[in-house]
Amino acid sequence: MPLKPEQPAAPARVQDPFPLAFGERARAFCWGAEGPLSVGRYLGEAHALADWLDREAAGATEVLNLCEDRYRFLLLLGAALLTGRPNLLPSSRAPSVVEEMLARHPDALAVGDDGHADGVRLAQRPSRYRSMPVDASPADEPAQGAHSVQIAGDQLAVVGYTSGSSGIPAPHRKSWRQFHLSTAENLSLLDDVGTGPWHVVATVPPQHMYGMETSVLLPLLGSVCIHRSRPFFPADIIHALQQMPAPRVLVTTPVHLRSLIGAGLPNPPLALILSATAPLPQALAADAERLTGARVLELFGSTETCVIGHRQTARTELWRPQPGVLLDAGDEGTSVTAPWLPQPVLLQDRMQVEPDGSFRLVGRCSDHLEIAGKRASLIDITQRLLALPGVEDAAVFVPDSAGAVTRLAALVVAPGQEAAALVAALRETVDPVFLPRPLRLVSRLPRNETDKLPRQALLDALGRVS
Repeated sequence: MPLKPEQPAAPARVQDPFPLAFGERARAFCWGAEGPLSVGRYLGEAHALADWLDREAAGATEVLNLCEDRYRFLLLLGAALLTGRPNLLPSSRAPSVVEEMLARHPDALAVGDDGHADGVRLAQRPSRYRSMPVDASPADEPAQGAHSVQIAGDQLAVVGYTSGSSGIPAPHRKSWRQFHLSTAENLSLLDDVGTGPWHVVATVPPQHMYGMETSVLLPLLGSVCIHRSRPFFPADIIHALQQMPAPRVLVTTPVHLRSLIGAGLPNPPLALILSATAPLPQALAADAERLTGARVLELFGSTETCVIGHRQTARTELWRPQPGVLLDAGDEGTSVTAPWLPQPVLLQDRMQVEPDGSFRLVGRCSDHLEIAGKRASLIDITQRLLALPGVEDAAVFVPDSAGAVTRLAALVVAPGQEAAALVAALRETVDPVFLPRPLRLVSRLPRNETDKLPRQALLDALGRVS
């Protein structure tokens, strides 16, 4: 019986198990101060680290990956996969977050790279912790090619956690097959731009699903080479890009991109900029394309679904779904079906789906407000606040309240401005019942490493300045 038009065909299972790494041993897949590192070296070191992991974590069935260096993160990911252990991805390395995850996963061992000379020290070592050994390198690379190192498709590879922007972080399990299928579609986005091998610099951590997909899985499973660092300041981003040959890709966030463009530093030729984790203003996307010469693609995805859509923000507000992705929008959110998802996933995003499958984001279900019989959107109010002169960053949210009347609050970064003046200006375009009370000026918003704004961090910041 033929498939109905609205049903995606199930992906052919042409290979299972799946390779741990793409290509031959000589392929450069990671770049550091010493230059390119090969797949062969990676496989040898991953096997050596797997032996260490079996000795040090004999009773542990999961690994909490705290490595800051991207290559060492990749090594621990591979070693854990080789020993049948999934990687747990924390939403941050804050001590309370790490201890909470270890409490949730009593059979997990935390592993980090703070024992290395260039490792980033942990603020507090977790209760169950090992530092990755400095001398885990093998004497020789394994004789086998990359394709002979296989991982079962149904093996649990990663347990990723949501950011907590709408509540308590929630876990989501990803198999090695799911990652292979979703990464194939992400690689096709690069093919649309040009021909690799691609050289990528990423400002996002590998523990976030966006960072995992773009800075870990792309180089591991495609013709991509990743810089092992995670540069933060504009000069460091430019320096990392200069170390690598063309064609170059920058994986970043709107906050990092705004800082980079504002710095006005000369950059080496870029082919592509990828952005996610927060809405990318169209004006910023247009400025980035004009000043860098790169195409700027905004990715839409989630920890639950991985990347499901993209758009060239400077040119269109419409998102194009990834091949095989179907969206069913409703009042309770949007149901997502994709070849790499074992079952449909309901996102709390309100979407308007066009006949050709493209879609517009209307907002989050939790963003829609009704006060005194009037309706509004948190996203819309936030965008109007961001449009005011002098406002650099802002967040509008509903604080916890025991009262019966809903009130909004806002944290705003606007150097040299006064809160009362901003409220008065906002009154010109926003109904008085939706004006943030209070509106607090802060030096910076409490964004985490991926520019997300965890709800609890917003509430804590509001309490500190109230």
